[in-house]
Amino acid sequence: MNVEINQPLVRKRELAKTLGISPRTVDAWVAQGIIPYVAPSCRLHLFDPVQVRQVLVARFGFKPRE
Repeated sequence: MNVEINQPLVRKRELAKTLGISPRTVDAWVAQGIIPYVAPSCRLHLFDPVQVRQVLVARFGFKPRE
């Protein structure tokens, strides 16, 4: 997925903590192609929390914890 970088990107654990979900949920969403990410290597995924929130609101119709 293409991600436009508007702010600093975060790692999986920080994204999970910000959204109030588990890191395994983030892994599942990445595997399913639900959320946008940047993969500088096969073991590292970086996320733009603002874009992830926008996708979750658009797809599931709810706003994750701020």
